[in-house]
Amino acid sequence: MNRPKVVSREEWQTARDALLLKEKEHTRALDALAAERRRLPMVRLERDYALTAPDGEPTGLAELFDGHRQVVIYHFMLSPGQRSICSGCASFADNIPKHSQPHLSDRGTRMILVSRAPQEDIEVVRRRMGWTVPWYSCHGTTFADDLGNTGGFGLSVLLNDGDEFFQTYYTTGRGVDRLHFDFNVLDLTPYGRQEKWEDSPEGWPQDPTMGWIRLRDEY
Repeated sequence: MNRPKVVSREEWQTARDALLLKEKEHTRALDALAAERRRLPMVRLERDYALTAPDGEPTGLAELFDGHRQVVIYHFMLSPGQRSICSGCASFADNIPKHSQPHLSDRGTRMILVSRAPQEDIEVVRRRMGWTVPWYSCHGTTFADDLGNTGGFGLSVLLNDGDEFFQTYYTTGRGVDRLHFDFNVLDLTPYGRQEKWEDSPEGWPQDPTMGWIRLRDEY
């Protein structure tokens, strides 16, 4: 294995301090991006949607907020009649901290899942995986499409202002990574995520991108 060289504590600290300067620059760049994100133009949602709540009851757009000003939606890839579970989406749901909602709620924000499958299909997955994050169905509506989610996974942010509703943000792909606890922990380690796209020392273990992800009860 082609390891990085082993050095004295003093040499390591010098190299670590140099990297820390770059990390701080990166943090400031993220802060600047967040500032731009807060100033993105919004698009008004002009219609309501016949959604289904986790308890199976019909619900509308306003109920997604549950009295909050903001809602963050993870578009979980589960289609009507789908028997398999997307391991990537399941991994994301596993990474939503169980006790994060009160902290988000204090900032007027709620985190939910939304899928195209009807609630009876969602319930099968929820029961198996034991997730408690609120999971809504947009089955039979154009809700996901209208938010720019065309069938894959993604993350939407909505804002409620009085009786008006707006979409303020959407991302997919690597844009969702920053909410993935395990990815961010692995990024701190010498081996990283151990995926082929990563720039790692020669001989480091690497698998196809996302090829290692399983449902947590299948490892």
